[in-house]
Amino acid sequence: MIRDYKRRLIVSATLTIPIIVLSPSIQSFFNYKIEFPGANILLWLLSTIIYAYGGYPFLKGLVLEARKRLPGMMTLIGVAITVAYFYSSAVTFLIEGQTFYWELATLIDVMLLGHLIEMRTVAGASRALELLAKSLPTTAHLIRGDGSIVEVPVSEIKPGDMVLVRPGEKIPVDGIVVEGKSSVNEALVTGESKPVIKMPGDKVIAATINIEGSLIVKAEKTGSETYIAQVIELIRKIQESKSRAQDLANRAAKWLTIIALGGGGATLIAWLSLGMSFVFALERAVTVMVIACPHALGLAVPLVVARSTALSAMNGLLIRNRIGFERAKDITAVVFDKTGTLTKGEFGVTDVVVLDPSLDRDKILVLAASLEVHSEHPIAQGIVKYASSRGLNLVDVEGFKALPGRGVEGMIDGKKVMVVSPGYLREAGLDVMDKRLAELAEQGKTMVYVVLDGRVAGVIALADVIREESREAINKLKSMGIRTVMLTGDNKRVASWVAKELGIDEFYAEVLPHEKVEVVRRVKAQGHVVAMVGDGINDAPALVEADVGIAIGAGTDVAIESADIVLVRNDPRDVPTVIELARRTYNKIVQNLAWATGYNTIALPLAAGIAYPIGILLPPALGAFFMSISTVIVAINASLLK
Repeated sequence: MIRDYKRRLIVSATLTIPIIVLSPSIQSFFNYKIEFPGANILLWLLSTIIYAYGGYPFLKGLVLEARKRLPGMMTLIGVAITVAYFYSSAVTFLIEGQTFYWELATLIDVMLLGHLIEMRTVAGASRALELLAKSLPTTAHLIRGDGSIVEVPVSEIKPGDMVLVRPGEKIPVDGIVVEGKSSVNEALVTGESKPVIKMPGDKVIAATINIEGSLIVKAEKTGSETYIAQVIELIRKIQESKSRAQDLANRAAKWLTIIALGGGGATLIAWLSLGMSFVFALERAVTVMVIACPHALGLAVPLVVARSTALSAMNGLLIRNRIGFERAKDITAVVFDKTGTLTKGEFGVTDVVVLDPSLDRDKILVLAASLEVHSEHPIAQGIVKYASSRGLNLVDVEGFKALPGRGVEGMIDGKKVMVVSPGYLREAGLDVMDKRLAELAEQGKTMVYVVLDGRVAGVIALADVIREESREAINKLKSMGIRTVMLTGDNKRVASWVAKELGIDEFYAEVLPHEKVEVVRRVKAQGHVVAMVGDGINDAPALVEADVGIAIGAGTDVAIESADIVLVRNDPRDVPTVIELARRTYNKIVQNLAWATGYNTIALPLAAGIAYPIGILLPPALGAFFMSISTVIVAINASLLK
């Protein structure tokens, strides 16, 4: 559609140049003369091409709006260009009068330009469902009855089939683990930042990632029955049910259509009843109907939106949905996803507890990091990264061994060192009593234990790292009178800790994707205009359900495609910036529409001839000139948006 409008604009604008040069009113205004046989016919031919080719989208829109009995911008433009064209054609071949060819051509050019600008600011149809479907693996390792393993398309897997999931692979089905033990990263689906240990009897979800161990899974649900497929369906339903607000320009156009048709008809009847000639009365009526469709109205919204879109892009804000962006001015509550939005979505060391008096904090970190550097587990990477940030030098490890679901072990300087989970301590019968650990557990932090020659030497606590900018963002929103809410798939202790640290008004923990949608609906039911800020597949339905969906730029493609606005810089402080920009943009739109429509209160009565008794009659050319001045004012006002 954008390419089509661009072609029509190029053709129309090119043909407009000779029309303007040859138009008698333009020649008279600039005091020059170009005359040759057939000049009027050439004007008519060029204008006919512009009317038919350039004006086609508006004529088609007029018909569609007429069928729906919902007159809008297309009706107003269609009526204006049709009246101008047929009246000018009549003047060329049948009656005396002044043609509107250059007004017709420039009106079509400006309206095509306005719609082209508008379309470029509005994102194409959301590809969220397509991207979400792509997150599912396409093949699976089917275990046959004879024990052989064959790779098959996921579509061939049936409930009851056994599939092998190797380390690093996506789980292809919803099912139950029947053999093996491993950690599974479910952040993509549930929002849980910490990998979840899976062992026989545990349920697994399609599209989640198996981390270190092999699993044999019995398929329960496949294809459209999987949890992720249900999320896809949920998004589809929300998209279909979401109402599409009619923008201000269309509402203004509806009234101007009524004014144009009613005013034009009333002008014709009034002058005829006063005994004026039909040609005079018709010219007045046509002038009214042409002027009623100011060029400025077609650009009032697109110019401001183009300006605000450029400003936002320069400041790391990508507007994908103009209607959603316009709604942002009314936001009264912001719902944040925790993982990857308010937090970095990665494990970081928050505390190191030393239990062996002969060791210190750095020694505990060196022992742990030297072992964990050999592991790809997110917790291991968090420990290694933290040790590196402190400039600690790692030591050599002999006999490294991974303990699936439990931890790692190896020999350092002749001593057996282990970094293990609480589950291993329970299995080994090792008890650790320390009130500091109880406090860390109360905060919901993940703890790993450094065991040296069979005794617990220290404890390292990790948590999803809170973004440094999150606190400032929350404070700014609260100063704007906006309520803050946090949603997370994490447990209540983690959620409580993060909410308390940031000063968030309300939080919901252990929330699944469909429950996030319910929470957004609940906040909306309280009378709030709600923005949802998230970054993962688990946030996509809530992003669509919210009045305004805002995605963190580093999030998954599906979250970005489900959102109205994308924060490219991953900075939650951009959320209040978006709201502020939306408010300023709205004010500029209102100012432009007020001018574009308000000038008609003066121009239309003059065009109708209300001042004729005192010798003032607005010629069509002068009316068109005022219309152009109105466009310039609108453009300047849009450029003043900061």
